[in-house]
Amino acid sequence: MVTGILTQDHIASFILDESGDRHFEDRIIWNGYLAHWSGEKVHARELEQHDYKNNEPIIIIWPVESSSTEPFVDLYYNERLTKYFVSFLGHTAVNVNGSIFNFSHLMNENEIMDKEEYFYRPALGEFAPSPNNGLFEILEDGRVFYDKFGRNFMRTIHRIRIFGLDTEKMMAVLKQSLDIILNTPPNPKEPEKYKDFSIVSNNCATIIRDVFNQCGFPKIKGRFPRDLFVNTTY
Repeated sequence: MVTGILTQDHIASFILDESGDRHFEDRIIWNGYLAHWSGEKVHARELEQHDYKNNEPIIIIWPVESSSTEPFVDLYYNERLTKYFVSFLGHTAVNVNGSIFNFSHLMNENEIMDKEEYFYRPALGEFAPSPNNGLFEILEDGRVFYDKFGRNFMRTIHRIRIFGLDTEKMMAVLKQSLDIILNTPPNPKEPEKYKDFSIVSNNCATIIRDVFNQCGFPKIKGRFPRDLFVNTTY
């Protein structure tokens, strides 16, 4: 990981560190980062995934922010994505001490990720929407466009931060819930989807609600993302 000023001149874009060294000068830096943070102090690192233009590791960039030294749980409510019907009721995810658990009807989106990947993935490579329809698509040549770049660039996100919980227990229960999904045999007709997903009874909100219940908060209710967020807040 490198830290420095996101810089753009008439020739190139790069990260300029405190020693005056330029990082990623000959690499693809997503123009969304330049539009939002040019001239600001940022972190940057390579991802495992590669871009489709040069077949090089994708560079992820995110703003320098203070982090909590006290164990915490963040609950996120993401407002709807208008181009996806399944997103009509919004989305929710949970962050335990910096590890974000995401649950979805799509198998590849049931995952644990760092904060920067959840919020700030660039719209490059597999994270970008398809150039054909602006949505999720798998092309005949094998390229996949998941349309799952940084959530902060896609929709408005609300957060509540909770201190004083048993974060180790919550982490263990969340991992157990994730393992159940990842080990569920797929439907051969729709292998990309979580077979047991239900928009009413087994979705991102009900999974996280049940985790809170198992961790000693049986009064937390909510079948849909906004309901869960509001109920947990009160």
